[in-house]
Amino acid sequence: MENKALTKHAAAVAAGTMLSRVLGYIRDMLVANFFGAGIFADAFYAAFRIPNLFRRMLGEGSFCAAFIPVFSQYLHTKEKSATQEMLNAVFSALLILLLIVCALGMFFSPWLVKIIVWGFTNDPDKLNLTIELTRLMFPFVLFICLAAFLLAILNTLYSFFLPAVAPASLSVAEILYMLCVLPLIVFEQNQIKGLALAVIAGGLLHFGLQYPLLKKLGWKLKFKLNLKHPAIKKIAFLMIPSIIGLSVDQINAFVDNICASFLESGSITALYYSNRVMQLPLAIFGLALATVSLPAMSKAASLKDIKTLNNSLNFSIKLSVFAMLPAAAGLMAVGLPIVKLLFERGRFDAYASLITNKALFYYSLGLPAYAITKLLANAFYSFCDTKTPVVTACASMVLHVILCIVLMYPMQTGGLALATSLSAYFNLILLAVFLRKKRPEIKSLNVWTSIIKSLIAALLAGVISFFVYAQLSAHLFIGVAASIISACLVFVAAAFLMKSEELQIFIDVIKRKIGWAKKPN
Repeated sequence: MENKALTKHAAAVAAGTMLSRVLGYIRDMLVANFFGAGIFADAFYAAFRIPNLFRRMLGEGSFCAAFIPVFSQYLHTKEKSATQEMLNAVFSALLILLLIVCALGMFFSPWLVKIIVWGFTNDPDKLNLTIELTRLMFPFVLFICLAAFLLAILNTLYSFFLPAVAPASLSVAEILYMLCVLPLIVFEQNQIKGLALAVIAGGLLHFGLQYPLLKKLGWKLKFKLNLKHPAIKKIAFLMIPSIIGLSVDQINAFVDNICASFLESGSITALYYSNRVMQLPLAIFGLALATVSLPAMSKAASLKDIKTLNNSLNFSIKLSVFAMLPAAAGLMAVGLPIVKLLFERGRFDAYASLITNKALFYYSLGLPAYAITKLLANAFYSFCDTKTPVVTACASMVLHVILCIVLMYPMQTGGLALATSLSAYFNLILLAVFLRKKRPEIKSLNVWTSIIKSLIAALLAGVISFFVYAQLSAHLFIGVAASIISACLVFVAAAFLMKSEELQIFIDVIKRKIGWAKKPN
């Protein structure tokens, strides 16, 4: 895939993700308004972590990383009938596996919850509520993982926008519930249980939105169980190490949850909201590039086109860093007013904003590492190598656990977020070292020059945003808006003066999106 096509597809993912994240913000704002940062929100988010882990293992994380390279090989080297047969076999096996996981998950919920939020054992009411919510939400795993299966197929077929928008289904279901149904329910405990049921409805809608597009592209899914199909064996083999490797962020989040459950009330909710804010630029830019780069690099690897693969990787890294560094600088400079503007209303008070921003500051420090790590991992996955990322992931998890234990009490939520960022940079370094050792043919192409330019521009933008908000802090909305706009202008000006090639790429994308680009004769 050429850089122009890569950018075009990344822009489609970014646009779809932006819409999804805006709706996600509205959902989070409503949850904060109705439930604040207390027992009910803590129990809900702790319970949601558990099915979300299985979503990462059997859906958008490990499964997609193992499935896309295999599907790409079938798509580009075999006939359509053989590829369709493979899809049916994988779908059937996945469906049975997910039904078993859901049944076992609901049965073992009490034990899972006690492991994940160990600190809740000191509060029986919160513990029992978390167990109930976990049981209610486990069927979400079935629908969301099947939706992720469709996403992997569509992305490999170079269809990106709808799969990027479809996750908004979860937010839509929860928003409609909170606006239309929740006010009719009297007790808060029943209100939060209703929100858990809305999560299941969102997962089902997520799957339903994507399937018609799959049929339109000429593919369909039928239940035809064939556990002896070679693709199933290959995907399963690739998934075993990848389950640990690509789930590292979720496993780290569980460690954060366990540690946060021993801290003051509201700490788990603060970690969730700070992570959500940090994830917005990461999802729009960093993960958008990671999403489109995996099919592109997998195709290049299957065709043994190392030059194209190398070009795609380096291009994605430079563009990702160009977007992540100013986002990190901005969130670190004016994170508190952003949190106040987004969430401080209803039961989400000023203190909740403070502990949320403490975590946001240190989470934001790791933004470039989160994005580049996924791109480097994709390079290994494109060669069907899922073992190397799991080695680096395990090492980073060990460091993360140690740092959490050391930092949780002196720095509270900020210490847990800092542990996550530092371990992400450690993972990044290990991946880069192993990539150079195992794939010496893949080399960096002016990556460091690009990173230094982006870093200088981002630092200038962060400083400007801090001082602009300080002058307008009496007016929250105006201050936040002015600081963001001024930071963007300074970053663009600095990048222009340093002749950053990534700036021109972004300008070209914007021109095409709003119709300024010249049409061919």
